[in-house]
Amino acid sequence: MTLKQLIKLEDKAKVVWVVSPTLHYDVENKDFNELVSVNRGEKTKYRYIVPASRTVIKNMGIYKKMYQVSDEEMAINFLLLPESEFNPFITEVAIYDPELKSKCTACSAPAIEDSNDVIKFNKDTSATMAKNFKALWKKYKRINP
Repeated sequence: MTLKQLIKLEDKAKVVWVVSPTLHYDVENKDFNELVSVNRGEKTKYRYIVPASRTVIKNMGIYKKMYQVSDEEMAINFLLLPESEFNPFITEVAIYDPELKSKCTACSAPAIEDSNDVIKFNKDTSATMAKNFKALWKKYKRINP
């Protein structure tokens, strides 16, 4: 799958769950900036699980300004977890329409570069990733994402 195909997939999604070690695509990639801005205007629901690293904290500030998000909405949309030694090796994962079994699709791309290479996971792996995202979110936020 290519980055352009991923953008088309995200454009059609109503719910997007993201696990990102840097928030690169949401704040540094022009194509995704425009897409997220349009999708947010169309009420696409975004949820993020990110590490509490300096880079992510800085990028969350950029995200907040870029998309004109309130402090309350930032608290609702982001789950910050402790930083790990594994963060430099983690790719970004997005799960599209996670609660629609027939449409749930998970994809992964490099976390800090705009590569054209995107991995699209099969339905079973996508469903497992959605289940794990939801469980982690509920563990810390105590509500559904």
